[in-house]
Amino acid sequence: MRGTRHPISRKRAVLGVLAAVAAVVPLAAPSPAAADSGVVGGRTANAPDTPWVVALSSRDRFGRTRAGQFCGGVVIAPTKVATAAHCLREDVLGVRVEELRDLKVIAGRSDLGGSGGHEVAVKDMWINPAYDAGSNAGDAAVLTLAKALPRDYVIPVAPAGDPAYAAGTNATVYGWGDTTGMGTYAHTLHVADVSVLPDADCARAYPAGRGEARYLPATMLCAGTREGGRDACQGDSGGPLIARGKLIGLVSWGSGCGLPGSPGVYTRVSAVLPPS
Repeated sequence: MRGTRHPISRKRAVLGVLAAVAAVVPLAAPSPAAADSGVVGGRTANAPDTPWVVALSSRDRFGRTRAGQFCGGVVIAPTKVATAAHCLREDVLGVRVEELRDLKVIAGRSDLGGSGGHEVAVKDMWINPAYDAGSNAGDAAVLTLAKALPRDYVIPVAPAGDPAYAAGTNATVYGWGDTTGMGTYAHTLHVADVSVLPDADCARAYPAGRGEARYLPATMLCAGTREGGRDACQGDSGGPLIARGKLIGLVSWGSGCGLPGSPGVYTRVSAVLPPS
């Protein structure tokens, strides 16, 4: 089963995928040696068209290839970026997050090997105190930037009860992670079209008792396609799930990438972030 989508190892990719992984994990990479992933079953995207999608970067920990990208994030205010809490864990970064001296957000750049856009240092962070690494509940954090991004980079957060959360709603997921489920990490931003799935589908895929990670609708939602093939993957962790022009989820965890019956699980942002 896939677990959390780790940075550079895979917080799932949005490109295309049918390969099984052995454990349910977050979609971020567990160590600097791991590679991150892109979206499975997706297509390339243009950063100027989606300026609210950002890459989390540490060249010290993850090298200069792909600009040190290890997770994704989303701009929710000019100086605030939401991401997954598990992206900031010591087992993902290889050091305590307080020791990470070059943590940056890269915005407005489609190709991680290129230039342009903005690279902004992170000066402070909030990690959801209710985050539970065992169940993956409440998997959210907010980074405070040292310099404001343009206001038109901000995307609104869907409040509780918004129709964007309804099962069957068309949604899109973005990332620079694994695009095949086999460690093929993207240099360019990718996007995949998915649908919000009913809680019952998610509960069947990830029932209580099947390991510690389980589907908890109060703080999670899942999305994908019943036939599989489109999903986030390793390296996509913390990236946005967008529906009806609003942020509804953050890439969190799952089992494999794009597998039938194993949809991607996202942090339900209405449960952990204030509406904008």
